[in-house]
Amino acid sequence: MAWFILFLSGLGEVGMVTFLKLSDGFTKWKGTVGTIIFGGLSFSLLSKAMVDIPISTAYGVWTGIGAAGSVLLGMVLFKESKDWRKVLFIAMIIGGVIGLRMVGAD
Repeated sequence: MAWFILFLSGLGEVGMVTFLKLSDGFTKWKGTVGTIIFGGLSFSLLSKAMVDIPISTAYGVWTGIGAAGSVLLGMVLFKESKDWRKVLFIAMIIGGVIGLRMVGAD
């Protein structure tokens, strides 16, 4: 269950940075409120997951999900570059997250 909570926490981080972008430097209230809500949710779930998952693994997986998700969402929602090298490095991050999951199962 801790791994599922950690996954949700990573998705919360993606939501947080997406709303951070939409807040336009905290000048738009809907984006600002979304940033606060998703940020709080993400950190709360990360804290719960770290009860059972070591900090090194949990934080690495959390940031990996957040980084990969943010880049992919940026490509889709904000028309950011879809350069093949970017996709390659995102795949490497995802591979690292999978590796951390495999070795962090103790």
